[in-house]
Amino acid sequence: MTPLRQKMIRAMELRNFAKNTQRGYLGAVKGLASYYHQSPDKLTKDAIEDYLLYLKNEKGNTTGSCGAVAAGLKFFYTHVIETATPFDYRIRRKNRKLPTVLSQEDIWKIINATHHLKHRLILMTTYSAGLRAMEVAMLKPDHIDSKDMLIKVEQAKGGKERYTVLSSRLLEELRQYYKTCKPSPYLFPSAFKNREHLPLTYPSIRSIYEEAREKAGIKKGAGIHTLRHSFATHLLEAGYDLRRIQVLLGHTRLSTTMIYLHVSRATLSKIPSPLDLFDPQNAKKEDPSHESSD
Repeated sequence: MTPLRQKMIRAMELRNFAKNTQRGYLGAVKGLASYYHQSPDKLTKDAIEDYLLYLKNEKGNTTGSCGAVAAGLKFFYTHVIETATPFDYRIRRKNRKLPTVLSQEDIWKIINATHHLKHRLILMTTYSAGLRAMEVAMLKPDHIDSKDMLIKVEQAKGGKERYTVLSSRLLEELRQYYKTCKPSPYLFPSAFKNREHLPLTYPSIRSIYEEAREKAGIKKGAGIHTLRHSFATHLLEAGYDLRRIQVLLGHTRLSTTMIYLHVSRATLSKIPSPLDLFDPQNAKKEDPSHESSD
């Protein structure tokens, strides 16, 4: 391990960065150094910018991916080498698109498309509790609170903890799964030999979802995060208020949760147009200009 890498890890540990964040930041610096075959502390501002433009324009990385690399590089140049190399730019996100939401029928088809018990439970847990993929991966058996019907989410985004709902249907199937598979220490451990003590990786969970979606014949809804979007939208359409949904999702800002107001067609369709609220006949009666003068 190089001294620079060691120093960067130390700086991130002191700030209590999540392990996924640390891996991402280290990967950003490693990618830059590999591209130029040179130590990153020797590079100029122009070289850094050229690399980011290469990722965006030539390699075709998404705006979000480029932004993540820029964040990792900014941390390195600001807090690790502490040189005069300026880093006053970032990759701005494009206009945000509305998330894709599947119907409950389509989600049920995806869940039932797999005949692998663990895979079925992973998909069911993700949707029924509105979890991120890595939150599902980090679940342990003792996080399932059958008394209060809650699921404890540890090591969530930003290092926060929260509780979310436990479906009674999910609990019943989890009990059968536990009796059959005796998972430990994670509820859904890795299937690879000699890695059973480790959680599943994000690519594994994503692959489970995509294979099930393909088997179910569902064309839209790429990405397992679709299940989380659908969870929030379906609760909103069932009449639950945004503040409660925000807590279940673990959003810091209510404005983040409000995006589901835009995708809930059932909720929007209940709002009448002001044109339909206007009664021309009643307005005509109340208009003094239509009354005869004495």
